[in-house]
Amino acid sequence: MYAHAYSEDLAYVHDAGFTAFVRGAAPGILRLFRQQGIRGGFVVEVGCGTGVLAARLVEAGYRVLGIDVSPSMLRIARVRAPGAAFRAGSFHSARLPACDAVLSVGECVNYGFDASPSVARLKGFFRRAHRALRPGGVLVFDFLEPLDGGSRAGGTHRVGKDWAVLVERTEDRRRHTLVRRITTFRCVGSRYRRTNETHLLRLLPRRQVVTALRQAGFSVRVRRGYGAMRLEPGHLVVVGRRAEG
Repeated sequence: MYAHAYSEDLAYVHDAGFTAFVRGAAPGILRLFRQQGIRGGFVVEVGCGTGVLAARLVEAGYRVLGIDVSPSMLRIARVRAPGAAFRAGSFHSARLPACDAVLSVGECVNYGFDASPSVARLKGFFRRAHRALRPGGVLVFDFLEPLDGGSRAGGTHRVGKDWAVLVERTEDRRRHTLVRRITTFRCVGSRYRRTNETHLLRLLPRRQVVTALRQAGFSVRVRRGYGAMRLEPGHLVVVGRRAEG
């Protein structure tokens, strides 16, 4: 259904070379859960990718449902974290079951795959998360905001033993959008296969995010990172808590 989002080769490359962020975030997330009194229970991870965080949560004693738009990501996740459940879906529309925590790590809420990213769709996600959470439950996610006087435009590349990836970023500061054009080369047999994807992100002003969360019923704290792992400027962590009772 979402074949244009992290197709087979990009999912492979992401898993092989780009899971350091979620691995670094995991200890801070587990500590945050303990601080919020969530020492067990059911966690829904929206944008679970290849299951790195889901596996860590299962090891820590949580029950986990991972949701992702990419079937290729989910195939890897089911192998890595057989103790978790997974299903296809987007944060724009996925049904969230009753749970103790909702997670979305890796700026997933900025993305548009099945629909253009917008503040209205983000508000819908917040309302569904609030309804799903039990009293005292938390919504934890990170997002990109517009940089004050800076830009994320430019190009990067990474190379692995059997893959390479080129990323070109363009930013429209007036529209608060960031486009990533990704070219992937993956060795299959004796040849390299090339694939291309374009990812559209909406950069979300902090005030709009906080206001939308409060309107959905959350108390809100904005943080600079996940525990000891600090994020780059313009990349923020939010903890929204549903009131007790």
